[in-house]
Amino acid sequence: MVGTPVSRETANGSGRGDGPETVQVIVDPGICGFGCTINGWKKGKQVSFDIRSECGQIKKLTADLRPVQMKDLFVPLTKSPFFLCAEKSRCHLACPIPSALVKTAEVVLGLALPRDATIRFLT
Repeated sequence: MVGTPVSRETANGSGRGDGPETVQVIVDPGICGFGCTINGWKKGKQVSFDIRSECGQIKKLTADLRPVQMKDLFVPLTKSPFFLCAEKSRCHLACPIPSALVKTAEVVLGLALPRDATIRFLT
């Protein structure tokens, strides 16, 4: 979704307040039509997620994904909790949601700026 800003708000829904800061990301995965909303926030040294999608595979991924730590962002794909959960839930190889989870965690931890990532087909 080109031009869709990443939202940074607190868990209580306001732009500031008592709750932990939340990064909200909306993913349009393309032809499957199963959009996804990801909320990520830092709790101690971990990033927790609230993932919403009508996709069965993403629902399974959500059930298996536990809070991640910074070290989880620097492991090979074959050891990444994001991609291990995606494999276990039988996500399609080209599904952008596991990568979006990694990007969300990077922003929550201050390792990346909240900027859109896109794949565009010029046909």
